[in-house]
Amino acid sequence: MTSRRSQARAFSGPITSDFGVWSALALAGASGLWAEKTALGKNLSGPLVSTLVGLVLSNGGAVPCEHRAYLLVNRFLLPLSIPLLLFSADLKRVVRLLGPMLLAFLLGSVATLAGTLVAYKVIPLTSLGTHSWKVAAALAARHIGGAVNYVGVAGALDIPASAQAAGLAADNLLCVVYFSFIFQLARRLPPDPPASPDAAAASGNGEVPYQRPGIQVLEGATALAVALTICLVGSEVAAWLGYPGATISVVTALTVALATAVPRLLHVLAPSAEGLACIILQVFFAAVGANGSMAAVMGTAPALFLWCSIQIAVHLAIILGVGRLLRFSLRDLLLASNANVGGPATAAGMAAAKGWTLSLVPALLMGTLGYSIATFVALALGRGVLYHM
Repeated sequence: MTSRRSQARAFSGPITSDFGVWSALALAGASGLWAEKTALGKNLSGPLVSTLVGLVLSNGGAVPCEHRAYLLVNRFLLPLSIPLLLFSADLKRVVRLLGPMLLAFLLGSVATLAGTLVAYKVIPLTSLGTHSWKVAAALAARHIGGAVNYVGVAGALDIPASAQAAGLAADNLLCVVYFSFIFQLARRLPPDPPASPDAAAASGNGEVPYQRPGIQVLEGATALAVALTICLVGSEVAAWLGYPGATISVVTALTVALATAVPRLLHVLAPSAEGLACIILQVFFAAVGANGSMAAVMGTAPALFLWCSIQIAVHLAIILGVGRLLRFSLRDLLLASNANVGGPATAAGMAAAKGWTLSLVPALLMGTLGYSIATFVALALGRGVLYHM
């Protein structure tokens, strides 16, 4: 009888075995992807759902709040996701094809930097203590490139999991309002007229067409091997430079350089690589939630939501105001802003939803450019300016 009672007590506690914790993280990550198939989950976003599920699992006692699996996710899986996402980051192609939209995107990036400075001046995020400027820098990266840049800066600056989760929750909730607003601004902009097959073929200019993420076994295995090699070289270079914490930055630079130097070799691997990166990032977001404190997230998320509101409001005011003075079309400005705030997937989604077929590839390229530059720009802003404010 005593033995059975002790076994019952053992099973009533959190899952602490390695397989148990990893399976919980995988379940939380998959739940985010499944949630995106529903209307509510699509508005909240997969990363936020995975983070919230991880928070509930750990704060509800199902898994421990601290486990070596979370450390492994941050040290190894997060850097691995960076090159996998950047195999299509051929900067020569981006500059060649974007044209005027490149300037619109860069204007939006500058607008995000200005919004970050204004928001940090108005709300210095004192509740985050010494991590306030770090979270501000991570959110600047988020609204120049995308979620991958947010987690990249968070990892480079060693932001605690609770602060990461709070920033992610606040940002994703604000994005629901933001995307609704810019779609409202675009309501009267007409779709592109249907193109003839000959015109569609001529518009390609010999470019390799965009391929959606989809994992193929051979390409996926090759992409994984290449990405791991890049991470190995990047970590060694960062250690040689005396800045082991800069591994993610070095890995980003190496991948972009490689994708620009041999674009066709990596282009074949890109769809499978992006699919793998999506899975890894969902597990990462789940680990952020599981390693976080519900009380800390709820305590800081409201202030961060207001902070992000100011940042995005300034971003929109500048990109729309200055952009119209410079005679950019409203369509280009809205897509550029979307690429900044949401990344390539949401920008391409807007172009597809509005029937702007000629802008679909440029929207994806703007988002890819954001992935390439946002981490470096945000780290420079954080260490060079925000830290001293």
